[in-house]
Amino acid sequence: MTEVATRLTFECETGNYHTFCPISCVSWLYQKIEDSFFLVIGTKTCGYFLQNAMSVMIFAEPRYAMAELEEADISAQLNDYQELKKICLQIKEDRQPEVIFWIGTCTTEIIKMDLEGMAPKLEAEIGTSIVVARANGLDYAFTQGEDTVLASIAQRCPRKETNYLANKKQSLAKDFFENKSYRNQYISNNSFMPLVIFGSLPNTVTNQLQLELENQGIRIKGWLPTQNYSNLPIIEERSYVVGVNPFLSRTAATLMRRRKAKLIGAPFPIGPDGTRAWIEKICSVFSIKPHGLVDKEEVIWRNAEHYLKILRGKSVFFMGDNLLEVSLARFLIRCGMIVYEIGIPYMDKRYQAAELNLLQKTCQEMNTIIPCIVEKPDNYNQLERINELKPDLVITGMAHANPLEARGINTKWSVEFTFSQIHGFTNTLDLLKLVTKPLLRNNIFNSSEAVLYTSKSINTKL
Repeated sequence: MTEVATRLTFECETGNYHTFCPISCVSWLYQKIEDSFFLVIGTKTCGYFLQNAMSVMIFAEPRYAMAELEEADISAQLNDYQELKKICLQIKEDRQPEVIFWIGTCTTEIIKMDLEGMAPKLEAEIGTSIVVARANGLDYAFTQGEDTVLASIAQRCPRKETNYLANKKQSLAKDFFENKSYRNQYISNNSFMPLVIFGSLPNTVTNQLQLELENQGIRIKGWLPTQNYSNLPIIEERSYVVGVNPFLSRTAATLMRRRKAKLIGAPFPIGPDGTRAWIEKICSVFSIKPHGLVDKEEVIWRNAEHYLKILRGKSVFFMGDNLLEVSLARFLIRCGMIVYEIGIPYMDKRYQAAELNLLQKTCQEMNTIIPCIVEKPDNYNQLERINELKPDLVITGMAHANPLEARGINTKWSVEFTFSQIHGFTNTLDLLKLVTKPLLRNNIFNSSEAVLYTSKSINTKL
């Protein structure tokens, strides 16, 4: 056995992405942005994937569609601009969206289709906003599809309101940043903070997180994305922004570089420990002393004790798929699990710095091994390590789940964490149910634990 690490170690293997296709971001973004229409520009394969991944047939007329590239498109026998114009005019007539998102795929990358060049011209011609986002699997991992969309939206956020309001807000901003007494008065009046939260979450979850911040005296300016494209938040220079998901590094970079916003580097609000750290970091930026968070976290851990008894001492291995791996590993270590390895398709150490620090701190507090983080892992090497380590649970993409189950290894689809509500204090039990379900299914724990689990689980769907 190798020497146990005392701090985080990082490795990089094949350089390949073994993940779900990033165009799947359409499945949750078209529901979040209610006045939008998503046009995926790709081949029949992309269309089949969308139908299967989202369990919705194209003829059901949701607010997304395929612009299918055929041989004549690829061989440049047709005019791309005219073809896309016909489709967008039809979308405008049928759906009247505020914005049409063009989602580029692998094929548009390979044939060098100039979507960014065509979009502004067509937008001016048809009078509907067109936003281009490249979500191809060549350059991006599964959840980074959302990242490219939000980065494109961020550049469309308004910079100012009317001249009078802009001058007034500029004066207030100067007082806020340079005058501590004014800042305290600003906070005590419960005014809106110059803070925008970015990341797509269900409305129930955004309301919960927003309420938690309001309980600390923080009223935010808005979210990115918004429910309506026409109501994008105003992002001015020196505004603060904070993310809720670890796969949004491109959006964070766009907000800092293009909009001159200040990024709050915080752990992500996944699990009660992450949610508490996220709120505390935001409070510290605005010189607010948080209250009630420690007690709230302790209550949640006590209420989750019957789940924690199942997880304590069990081991888990992350193969890597959705970039939530570091946050989930930190949460499961806090639950008492042993994490052997954290595979992750892409790691932005600057954006995830606070999360990585919390991971190391959690390992030290729980007196457990510090897992190695493997970026772009080689699946063949991982399978050998899994066979050697024999973890109780492997969190993996769908491609490897059945083969691992056939070897007698318990698995959980990583995609389920993407589509489930796992953020905030109130969703802790739902997150624990996702992890304990495969252990219960395969009778990893004894019968007394099973009875305890089923008797205390209220309205649990297994």
